[in-house]
Amino acid sequence: MAYKSLLTVMTDTVLAQGALAQMVALADATDAHADALCLGVDRSQTGYYYAGANALILQETLSRANAEADEVLAFAKDYLGKSGIRWAAESGVVQIADISRHVARRARFSDLVILPRPYGDGRDAEAEPIVEAAMFEGHAPVLLVPDDATPFVKPKTVLIGWNESPEAMRAIRRALPFLQQAEMVRIVVIDPPRHGPDRSDPGGMLSQMLARHGVRCEIDVLSKTMTRVSDILSRHATDTEADMIVMGAYGHSRFREAILGGATRNMLEQSTVPVFLAH
Repeated sequence: MAYKSLLTVMTDTVLAQGALAQMVALADATDAHADALCLGVDRSQTGYYYAGANALILQETLSRANAEADEVLAFAKDYLGKSGIRWAAESGVVQIADISRHVARRARFSDLVILPRPYGDGRDAEAEPIVEAAMFEGHAPVLLVPDDATPFVKPKTVLIGWNESPEAMRAIRRALPFLQQAEMVRIVVIDPPRHGPDRSDPGGMLSQMLARHGVRCEIDVLSKTMTRVSDILSRHATDTEADMIVMGAYGHSRFREAILGGATRNMLEQSTVPVFLAH
């Protein structure tokens, strides 16, 4: 299986460039179709009362959102038009409280959604709900690209964060096209349980399954020498010169992740390589 329908969601011409470049690179290499959903976001919340608010203020926010949508659409058309791939771009204006519905509808019919990292400097409030809508409501895998990442087609080395969870297994299955093309896939197991069913061979059954798909893989069993799992994965990605990390998303509830942090959120905040997520 190959990714034949690619999607990116753009609300900003600067932050979207990395994801757009990655989408074009993959579409060109696999003869896929690339779609760009260009949104202007109305960040006013009309369900609340603002002292002194009137129709002119609401009209101003809507006009600003329309102008943003037109700017992003023009940028996407210019960029994609020069790429030589098959593409389509459309624009629209959404309220921030309703953005998930529109993103999920498009993500549902896409093989892979490519987006910029939702955390970091210059991110607006809609960045996180766009990622979550693609994964949770759209049920699509998401490739999150750092701002300065170099687009790749066939990753040389891929890390898999393996903790035997359903989310991790789902991410691995959805990432198979990348894993099959990689020169080496490293299954990273951090502090495997001493009394688990795979205690004598952690990651062995996963390695066997992937090998039957033609994936060249090795197992790296690491000690939890740092407090956060995401720190260990990031350091190992640097040590092995990995091009991509594959991991399950949000093993805990999204509310707990948002308040206390977690491997998913921490990874998205600090990773210097693209992260492939599925839930």
